Amino acid sequence: MSSEFLQLAEKVTQLAQLAQSLREENAELRRKVKLLSEDNATLNARVEEAYQRVAAVLSQLPVAEEETTAPANEEAA
Repeated sequence: MSSEFLQLAEKVTQLAQLAQSLREENAELRRKVKLLSEDNATLNARVEEAYQRVAAVLSQLPVAEEETTAPANEEAA
C-alpha cells in the first residue's frame, strides 16, 4: 500500500512538473507569436508602401499609343 502511494505521489509530481513546463512553453510561444505578428504588420506596411510608390511611378509613365496599322511582317503574310 505504501509503495502504491509513493508511486502515485511520484506520478503527481511528474504531472505537476509537466504542467509547469507546458505553461512556460506556452508563455514563450505567446511571446513569439506577438513578435512575429508585429513583424508581419511591419512587413505588410512596407509592402503597401512599396506598392503605392510603384503605382505612383507607373501613373507618371506615358501611355503607349496603339498602332493603327499592322506591323510590316504581318502585311507581307
